[in-house]
Amino acid sequence: MTVKLATFQAPNQPGPLTGKVIDDRVLAFAPGVRVVDVLDRLGDGAAPEAGGEAWPLADVTLLAPIPEPGTIYAIGLNYAAHVAETGATRPEAPIVFVKVRGSIAPPGGPVRCPEVVRRLDYEGELTIVIGAGGQIGGFCVADDVSARDLQAREPQWTRAKGADSFCPFGPWVTTVDEVPDGGDLRLRTWVNGELRQDSRTSDLIFGCQEVVDFIAQTCTLQTGDLILTGTPNGVGMSMDPPQFLQSGDVVRIEIETLGVIEHPIS
Repeated sequence: MTVKLATFQAPNQPGPLTGKVIDDRVLAFAPGVRVVDVLDRLGDGAAPEAGGEAWPLADVTLLAPIPEPGTIYAIGLNYAAHVAETGATRPEAPIVFVKVRGSIAPPGGPVRCPEVVRRLDYEGELTIVIGAGGQIGGFCVADDVSARDLQAREPQWTRAKGADSFCPFGPWVTTVDEVPDGGDLRLRTWVNGELRQDSRTSDLIFGCQEVVDFIAQTCTLQTGDLILTGTPNGVGMSMDPPQFLQSGDVVRIEIETLGVIEHPIS
């Protein structure tokens, strides 16, 4: 069952709704059905049908598809070309860290830069969404927003990567029926219309199933958990000279078949 699962605010509706996107329309599920509920039921073919009201996609506001994910894992230095541009050593195993739940933001942002941060950077990333039984349930697009100055001087990346609004993602969750493994998708990132990242997920050092299996060795993966799989080359800190994000900038990230997220910096 191919499903694009969205959480959205519709006109004249009192609260967020969940539904599926079909072409240029979004169809609501029954009240109370969440994206994680659908992901948890896809494995046995019992996912609910969208039988509620429908709206043009252009008329709704897309929210974070999973407003309260359990754990947000992320993988560092996981594209070969990104390792090369940073001058780092190719990792022998996945480098895993977490972003805190407060970092979650809608695909449209905004991303808020704390006053303490002077070197704000983007990282367009393919993101795994965990479904039933700890398996890959789907994929989406995320920005692993990073404070490079904090990252450089603090050995733990919690503040550098987990600040409020530092994980906009969406625009929806595309289930694995349409994208079986995410292993060869084009990923592009623009800042103010300038193309900065243009890569394919085939450059990943550790593929999607590899990182899921690696994390699962020690952590029980739950439905709705996220795994940001790493960013390709072209980040702002590696440009000559470095180009960091400023208030008013707009970041746009597109992954083939998964859609686009676009958010301003404030």
